[in-house]
Amino acid sequence: MEEQLKTGTTTVGIVCKDGIVLAADMRATAGTMIVDKRAEKVHIISDDFALTIAGGVSDAQLLIKLIRAELKLKEMRTNKRPAAKEAANLLGGLVYSTIRRPSMLPGIVHFLLGGKDAKGSHLYDLFPDGSVTKIKDFVSSGSGSVFAYGVLETHYKPDFTVNDGVKLALKAIDTALQRDSASGNGIDVVVVTEKEIKRVLRKEVEMRL
Repeated sequence: MEEQLKTGTTTVGIVCKDGIVLAADMRATAGTMIVDKRAEKVHIISDDFALTIAGGVSDAQLLIKLIRAELKLKEMRTNKRPAAKEAANLLGGLVYSTIRRPSMLPGIVHFLLGGKDAKGSHLYDLFPDGSVTKIKDFVSSGSGSVFAYGVLETHYKPDFTVNDGVKLALKAIDTALQRDSASGNGIDVVVVTEKEIKRVLRKEVEMRL
């Protein structure tokens, strides 16, 4: 049962001088079986935040619902939009409580959170143990991350614009698609800038033979 709730994934987060790029593949697997060829792994959760998911699908879906509600509640209580650090810590607390709760099926989810606030754009890595790490350059998660990191380490530059970041994210995800059997079927890209959060690409791709 636990294996059926796992998903192979490649997600990428890139810090650019004018925003954040989040990208992921579109394949969801259960063991060796492909159960969804159009899985959504990059979610826009508010006007200020978007995230990628890797891990158990059911747990990720629940945590996304919870963090959306928590962000709205915090905004209503404080009469201001949550800062990126506050949102990351809120989600980190939810992830921590999930993994620490006794269960026959422990929730294991890895999030990359991109957001904007009054201080600019930010990228956070929320590991399955609940730890929260601010990322200064790039990060990847999922079964295909080892392949994506090779591309990111080689080609990333600190002065990248989001347009450059999108191109690098596509290259990193595409590389993982060619080598990781649990990643595939398409690429989904969301960009976070000072002005807006928008999905710039969602495309199904054919695997090379």
